[in-house]
Amino acid sequence: MAKSQFTMHRSAMAGVEAVEAETRHSFARHTHEQFGIGLIVSGAQKSLSGRGMVEAEAGDLITVNPNEVHDGAPIGEGRSWRILYFDPAIIGDLAQDAGESRMVRSEIPRPVIQNSVLAARFASLFAAITRGSTQDDLAREELLLGVVADVMREQPMPDVARMAPGTIRKAQSLIDGDPLANVSLADLARESGLSRFQVLRGFAKATGMTPHAYLVQARIHMARRLIASGTPLAEAALASGFADQSHMTRVFTAKYGLTPRVYATALA
Repeated sequence: MAKSQFTMHRSAMAGVEAVEAETRHSFARHTHEQFGIGLIVSGAQKSLSGRGMVEAEAGDLITVNPNEVHDGAPIGEGRSWRILYFDPAIIGDLAQDAGESRMVRSEIPRPVIQNSVLAARFASLFAAITRGSTQDDLAREELLLGVVADVMREQPMPDVARMAPGTIRKAQSLIDGDPLANVSLADLARESGLSRFQVLRGFAKATGMTPHAYLVQARIHMARRLIASGTPLAEAALASGFADQSHMTRVFTAKYGLTPRVYATALA
């Protein structure tokens, strides 16, 4: 592994720091003021903290609690990781919101988590925070709430099958009524009388997709109708809530299997 490299990325969320590292360095015992959730990208490392001595390798999630004394040393040639540091108030708020199951703690119980699905979701969260725009606020919020709740959970997720369908329909109606609105999970929670965590899990259970995916679907349906009526593609993209024509084209093609231009030409 080459010389140590540390990159501090610009974060799209206040109170969240995003760091990427590639190093052979051994870190002496130290603490952080924040919660840390990271992903080992390559190599492996060992660490001793109040939660014991652990080893983590590529694909494992690593965590640290505020003011937890810990160290870190490479196993072999070195390791690389991506990590998000959260102000404690952010994690406390999310944990409280997800805590209706009483399975979520105010600290992260496991220093290493081996879960490929959760690791992939964390990778998506890191990308959303470091490369996101205001267009991605709802998607970022969904990822953040889901990842934090599952990282802090010691037992399987609670069953949301008993969620009253009428409450989720209220959240759906808020999106259906104005697909262009920059709606948040907090907005959906207020509308349905649920917590953000309940909305996220219940919405996916009821509709088969997250609120953000449902919102994007509503917008692409709007775009399709505009294109079918003869609206120019660039205008249709902006009028249906997409950042630009290329953004609409990516979503449209993924959903319908053909580009908006091909669709428009076929209807001309």
